[in-house]
Amino acid sequence: ARFSYVRMKYLFFSWLAVFVGSWIIYVQYSTYTELCRGKDCKKIICDKYKTGVIDGPACNSLCVTETLYFGKCLSTKPNNQMYLGIWDNLPGVVKCQMEQALHLDFGTELEPRKEIALFDKPTRGTTVQKFKEMVYSLFKAKLGDQGNLSELVNLILTVADGDKDGQVSLGEAKSAWALLQLNEFLLMVILQDKEHTPKLMGFCGDLYVMESVEYTSLYGISLPWVIELFIPSGFRRSMDQLFTPSWPRKAKIAIGLLEFVEDVFHGPYGNFLMCDTSAKNLGYNDKYDLKMVDMRKIVPETNLKELIKDRHCESDLDCVYGTDCRTSCDQSTMKCTSEVIQPNLAKACQLLKDYLLRGAPSEIREELEKQLYSCIALKVTANQMEMEHSLILNNLKTLLWKKISYTNDS
Repeated sequence: ARFSYVRMKYLFFSWLAVFVGSWIIYVQYSTYTELCRGKDCKKIICDKYKTGVIDGPACNSLCVTETLYFGKCLSTKPNNQMYLGIWDNLPGVVKCQMEQALHLDFGTELEPRKEIALFDKPTRGTTVQKFKEMVYSLFKAKLGDQGNLSELVNLILTVADGDKDGQVSLGEAKSAWALLQLNEFLLMVILQDKEHTPKLMGFCGDLYVMESVEYTSLYGISLPWVIELFIPSGFRRSMDQLFTPSWPRKAKIAIGLLEFVEDVFHGPYGNFLMCDTSAKNLGYNDKYDLKMVDMRKIVPETNLKELIKDRHCESDLDCVYGTDCRTSCDQSTMKCTSEVIQPNLAKACQLLKDYLLRGAPSEIREELEKQLYSCIALKVTANQMEMEHSLILNNLKTLLWKKISYTNDS
């Protein structure tokens, strides 16, 4: 009887292990196939390229020689494909839009990518001058009536000329037009000479390749998603703090984020708003220089204001884009106001607070904490906000640089 009981117990636990293991494999496979649609993206792009609809510097490598290939899937949404990739032995990040991105979404999924409307502009017979006018009008709607938009249009034509033959073909123009609907691509072009913006390596249609970043989060270590399910959030935060660089290196990374905030705050083509300042969107290289990993939720202020100002709302919770761009709900009209409450700097300081205060040298900890809380309290509506913004940002950078300037880690 004892032998039979032990045998039954063994069989039960063996069956349970097989069942749980099979369930985990099934869920992981289902999740992967839903999120990772790189084959679909490549097929659509290459079909369009082979029929002459689109062109770009990455097209031949992707569709003919196959020296550009997708590696590890990094997608977090089915409609925004992202992969580690290799292009001619150079590492990069491949991004492909599996949806039309003609407007900002506010928590709702956009319509699936429509192939009928994909790469429909400009049409055959459009002159380069007419294409320039199209791009100028798009920039005016996105960025506002800036005096130097003509310079940006010329910059875009230079980028669009992927084969560098001095002319923009119809295929190159269709690719450029599709890419200009994406805020991340536009921002990469505008900030192409800035240190903390990833470099654009090439494109084909609305697929583009950008430089990869060695470390892809400010915090923690990467764990399999199955393990993540069983780790309490509080314990996970403690783990994150343990696996961070030394404090001088964290200070250097933080200075990089502050410099990026300067780059997008009233830059040469207007102000951009950081609408998702989570740590997963930031990374750094082996020299601990900050690099942006994902800029898809950094949007032109003019564009956001125009889209949100007449949005119906019941409360302030209805007036949010991304996770961090919040306006208020006007209860008299039940419409969202257009003024974002927090500037980029306040959101960056909120992210950096725990990151910098943990392990901070005792001689600057009190002053650092004071400056960070002053920064977090910064409001767009405050009197002399721009002056206060510059003062707080410069004070923080000075305090951090002064402490790490003569250390090996810096």
